[in-house]
Amino acid sequence: MQVNLLQCQSSRKPVENLAFINAQLEQLPRQPDEPQLVVLPECALLFGGHEGEQLAYAGHSDETPLQQQLSMMAAQHQVYLAAGTIPVASGDGRVYSRTYLFNDQGQVLGDYDKLHLFDVDVSDNTANYRESDTFCPGNRISVVDTPFGCIGLSVCYDLRFADLYRALRLAGAQIILVPAAFTRVTGAAHWEVLLRARAIETQCYVLAAAQWGSHNQGGRETWGQSMIVDPWGRIMAQLPAGTGWLQARLDMDELQKIRQQMPVSQHNRFSPPTLLSSAKY
Repeated sequence: MQVNLLQCQSSRKPVENLAFINAQLEQLPRQPDEPQLVVLPECALLFGGHEGEQLAYAGHSDETPLQQQLSMMAAQHQVYLAAGTIPVASGDGRVYSRTYLFNDQGQVLGDYDKLHLFDVDVSDNTANYRESDTFCPGNRISVVDTPFGCIGLSVCYDLRFADLYRALRLAGAQIILVPAAFTRVTGAAHWEVLLRARAIETQCYVLAAAQWGSHNQGGRETWGQSMIVDPWGRIMAQLPAGTGWLQARLDMDELQKIRQQMPVSQHNRFSPPTLLSSAKY
C-alpha cells in the first residue's frame, strides 16, 4: 500500500485549486490495483486571502459543495483521500476547519475539526494571525480504521501540542496525518523537529502534507517541506520546496517491532491527557 502527499501552492480560487489537485491525481505514479492513500495540505482548496473568505464557502452541513467535490475526486481516482481542510459552518458565525477522510468510493470514513487555533504573532508580512476570529475549535479527537492502519487526524498548529498526539496513540493510532500551512518563519525554526518528535513519542508514522511558497501576491508565505517520518523518527521522504508528490510504502511490521522493543506507552507514568473546554476561544 502506497501513501502519497501532495505539496500545494494553493490560491484564493477553489476552482483553480481543484483543477491542480485533479491534474496531479491523474498523473499519480502508482502500481495497478495497489491501494493508495492521498494526503492534501491544510486549506488545499482555499488559501492566501483574508480568513473571512472561508465563511463564503462554508455550508451548514457535511454536504457542502467543496466536500462533494472532494468526495467525487476520491471516487473518480479510486484513492483514499485525506482532504486537507475545508470550512464548515459552526453555528456561531464562524467555521470549523474540518478535515475529511474518504475511502476510494468517495464515502466519508471520518472527520476532524482542528482543535488548536493559530492566534500568534509572527515576524512576517502577515504579522498577526488570529484564526479564532474566523474559526471555531473542535471538541474531539478522531482515529479512523482503514486498510492502511488506524489513522489519527490532526491539523497544522496542533503539531505543537504533544498531548493530542499521545491521546491519538492511546486511541489506537498507527499513522498520524498533519495537513499544514506552516508559515515560512515558524517552519524554518520548528517544522522538522516537531514532526520527528511527534513520530518518536507516539511511535507512529507521521504524514505531513504542506503548503509551500508565496500566496496571494506575497501576502502569505508558507514553508513547505512535506515529510513522511517513520516511528523511529527517520525521515523516509521529504519535498523541501516546489509542488508535487511525495511517496512511500509503510512497513507496519517495523512499527510493531519498534513498539515491542521500546514499550514507552506502557512505561509512561503520567495520566492520559484529557481534552479541556474550548471556552477560551
